[in-house]
This record gives sequence, structure tokens and C-alpha cells, in this order.
Amino acid sequence: MKKIDQDKSDFLDEMLDYWQSEKLLTDPEIQKLKNSYQPKNFDWRRLAQYSFWIAMACGVIALSALLVDKSLLDYLKNLYNTPNIVISIVSALAATGCYILGFRRKKNKPRHVFSNEAIIFSGVMLTANAIAYLGKAFNSSSNHFSLLIFFSVMIYLVLAYFFKSRLIWTFALLALGAWFGTETGYLSRWNWYFLGLNYPLRFVFFGTMLTVSSLFLRKHKQLSYFFDITYFAGLLYLFTSLLLLSIFGNYGTLEEWYLIKQITLFYWAIISAALCALAISIGLKKNDAMLREFGIIFLFINLYTRYFEYFWDSWHKAVFFMVLGISFVLIGRKAEKIWSGEFIKK
Repeated sequence: MKKIDQDKSDFLDEMLDYWQSEKLLTDPEIQKLKNSYQPKNFDWRRLAQYSFWIAMACGVIALSALLVDKSLLDYLKNLYNTPNIVISIVSALAATGCYILGFRRKKNKPRHVFSNEAIIFSGVMLTANAIAYLGKAFNSSSNHFSLLIFFSVMIYLVLAYFFKSRLIWTFALLALGAWFGTETGYLSRWNWYFLGLNYPLRFVFFGTMLTVSSLFLRKHKQLSYFFDITYFAGLLYLFTSLLLLSIFGNYGTLEEWYLIKQITLFYWAIISAALCALAISIGLKKNDAMLREFGIIFLFINLYTRYFEYFWDSWHKAVFFMVLGISFVLIGRKAEKIWSGEFIKK
């Protein structure tokens, strides 16, 4: 008898009851199938996963607090009087130890997925700490700290390629986005516009370039392992930027944005919705589930964002939420019909 998660067990029970009511299976067959599985008493795998996620989140918060809190840094500096370069070297050595331990465990104990990833994640954070203190050790008045971020991107990419780690590759893509934002900010002398583009519009181009780059990874035998996560990150950058662009337009500051009426940005909303529709169309033609789902999700977000923008102040709240509720009922009924049709075909 196979033990499965409670939600999967409930789903199977529901479908078996449905098949029984439709006379698709006989009673003995239904009973035999129900006896072939059993719900787990407790989902220890999910507990382990959530525990390590919380632990890693706490580690990020702790490190961020350490880097930001000047009084704490001054206290530690007075207590230990440790030069920044020494902290950087120690962090780099500790990160190296985490990488070696994590990937040895990944090879020798592959079943310990979450603890292995937590060790690798610790190495990633220690690497970031080492680079941050290296920047402090060679501090200059140029404020060109995007070079340090780019350095971290290169390190993460090399480590991810060498160890075949999607986790490290993910941090490389996050750091790449941070580098792009800070580098364009530095080149524009920290102006709100770079070549006439505000941050959301810049990241539309960045997301497009990253998405196109991911398609080349798929054709490369040794890099195809990172295609899906790069493709996902590129689409996330692209569609999130399009959504922000439909809300704020190409305005650099909130003060400028407050002075205009939201209806004047309608053309940005049309462009965003059109690109979502294009993504859905291409996804359907190319059988690209990820592109199609990004298009559908962000098209709905776009439409409901426009609804709140244009009707929140002009409609009575009872009418507003009544229409909103009816729209979700219609979407739910349509989704239910589609799901039922797909399930019957399967």
C-alpha cells in the first residue's frame, strides 16, 4: 500500500466516487483501488521543506540586519577590531567549506534534499558577505558598487555551472537584475532616467534580453540544464515590469506620477495587455505552457488593476464588489468547465 499526501488522497477519493457514480468502474474495482493507497498521518517532507525555508529566510534577515545596522557593525568592530579584508577572507573560506560540504552531501546523501540545499544557500550568503566586505576594504568615493554585484554574478555563474546547481544559478539571475539596475543608475549619475527610460521600462528590455538569452541556453548541450529557470526569470522580469509600466508609465518619481490622471497612462495598459495576449497566442501555437500561463496570469492582473484604477472612486462600493464577485464567479465556472473537459479527455 502506497502512502500519499492527504490532499492527493482526498482528490483520488473524490474521483473514484465520481467514476463509481458514472458506472465507469465496478464496486470491487473501486474498493481495490482505494485499498491501494493510504493518506499519510503527517507530511514530514513538507515540514522539513518549510523549516529549512524559514531557517534560510532568518539567515537572510540576520545578514541584512548585520550589513545595514551601523551601530551593530561599529560595536563588532570595536569588540574584535577585525579589518574588513579579514572578514572577507574568512567569509570566502567559510563559503568554500559550505560548497564543498553541500555538494559532497548532495552526492553521498541525495535524499537529504532540503538540508543539502540549505548548506549551499549558506555558502551563497557567505559569498555575498565576502564580496560586500571586500568592497568595504577597497572603498572608494566613486560609488560604483555595481562592479561588486557584477563580480558576484560571475562567481555565482561559475559555481552554478561547475556544480550544476539551479539554486546558485537563481541567485546569479537575481544578482544580474540588481547589477543592471545599479549600473544604469550609476551611468545616469543616479538620475531617475537612463536614456529617457525609468526603471520599469529599463527592466522591460532587460527581461526581454534575458528571455531571448534563455532560448540560446536550450540549444547549448551543457547549459540546457539551466534553461527553464532562466526562461522563468526572464518572463518574470518582463511581465512584472510591464505591469509596473502600465501603472506608473515612464515617470521617474512619485511626485510626477501624482500630478497626472491614471487614464492618461491607458496606452501603456493597452501595450501591456497586447503583449500578454501575444504571449498567450504564441504559447498556444508552440505548446509553451510557461509562456501561456505567464500571459494569462498577467493579463488577468492587468485587467483587474485597470478595474481598480478606473472604477474604485467612481462607483459605489456595493456595486464595485458585486461586479467584482460576479466576474470571479464567471471565471471560476469557465475554469471548472475547462478542467472537467480536460479531465474527461485524460
